Amino acid sequence: MNSKIVEYAQALDQVSRERRRDFHRFPERAWLEMRTSAIINKALTELGYEVVTGRALCLEEARMGVPSKEELEARWRQALGQGAPADYLTEEMKEGFTGVMGILRRGQGPVVALRFDIDALGIQEEETESHRPFREGFSSVNKGAMHACGHDGHGAIGLGVAEVLMKLKENLHGTIKLIFQPGEEGAKGARAIVAHGHLDDVDYFVGTHIAPTGGPDDGDVTPGTWGSLATSKYDAYFYGKAAHAGGFPENGRNAIAAACNAVLNLTAIPRHSGGISRVNVGTIHGGTGRNVVPNQAVIQFEVRGETTEINRFMDQEAVRICEAAARMWGCTCELALQGGAESQRSDEDFLEQIAGIVERDLPHLRVSSCKNARNWGSEDISLMMNRVQSHGGKAVYMRSMTPMASAQHTTAFDFDEKVLVEAIETFAAIVWELCGEEGGLGRSEDLPPR
Repeated sequence: MNSKIVEYAQALDQVSRERRRDFHRFPERAWLEMRTSAIINKALTELGYEVVTGRALCLEEARMGVPSKEELEARWRQALGQGAPADYLTEEMKEGFTGVMGILRRGQGPVVALRFDIDALGIQEEETESHRPFREGFSSVNKGAMHACGHDGHGAIGLGVAEVLMKLKENLHGTIKLIFQPGEEGAKGARAIVAHGHLDDVDYFVGTHIAPTGGPDDGDVTPGTWGSLATSKYDAYFYGKAAHAGGFPENGRNAIAAACNAVLNLTAIPRHSGGISRVNVGTIHGGTGRNVVPNQAVIQFEVRGETTEINRFMDQEAVRICEAAARMWGCTCELALQGGAESQRSDEDFLEQIAGIVERDLPHLRVSSCKNARNWGSEDISLMMNRVQSHGGKAVYMRSMTPMASAQHTTAFDFDEKVLVEAIETFAAIVWELCGEEGGLGRSEDLPPR
């Protein structure tokens, strides 16, 4: 059967590249992935999956950082104009309920969830002949949005996995959930899916991220990651009182001064002795003119911690500082949490099992010598992993290694598309091991204890 998995995956090489390039050409940021979601919905429906979307997928009150109604409506019209299948471009998407989950139910057995994030970044893509997507005609047509992190590839991988698993379905047992998650950038989207309970019955959870090869020992697959940083991401709004800066400055309350005071003191938060901590103020905006005491300002900042507890310390200090800075200048402050993630660790025994699956069943792929790589970023996949692990399930966040043209989150980002089929093979082989008729963990008596 493993030879069949490779055969089925290799047959999807060209279509996977085409899907990736289509998603790359039409990038959509968090909660705006309407065209992307409609295409995925249509593909999963036609394959025969049970499809979950809209409010049935994302709990409304748990969503974070949802754009304005005006932008949502504009992007809905844009998606329709850019070829989104109209029958799958739902009214709920117009309200920012993006993302799709496909479910394959095959009777008794483990519940396995695979996660693929699909959102883009707010970056203007490079338009030079040296940049392959521009040179070959699939660079972003949506100004100010770009797939600069590989999520276009993740969406294509997920659809490829869906096709392979459907070919294997007669020999599968259990339930398989394919989660195409909105809003990973900024750690906005996973919380709403977790809060809806979709991970509560999952026994095994696997995600991946396309990652750059850094040396000859990197291999093609890194089976797990160790300890991504927890994070909280805030917009802090400072409100003061406008006044003429020359005539009556004493009547004003300077919101920019309050914001600047917050910026300086945020960077002065003591680092935590328990592990790594981070803080960064990324933007500051405010005021109306040089001769007006500014009555409003906003900063965007984030904190991170090696553990959820360290991040909680950074979070609480940041909130205290912003509120105190506002009071010092006679202003008020409102903080809006725009995203958040917990720390996570892949289960060692599960990642070792995945390494063994690749080495045994996919010998043309190399497993990285460092099987459990350190992740210095933050990822809201942690919320899904931690929910699964909290009830005794197993979770792994892998890396699918490939050469890259430039670093992620840069205007010239691109990657070698050979990784698409390699990741499809890896996911399918893992599912076969867990749910296939020959799989060692595909029986109810072998499930992890609850």
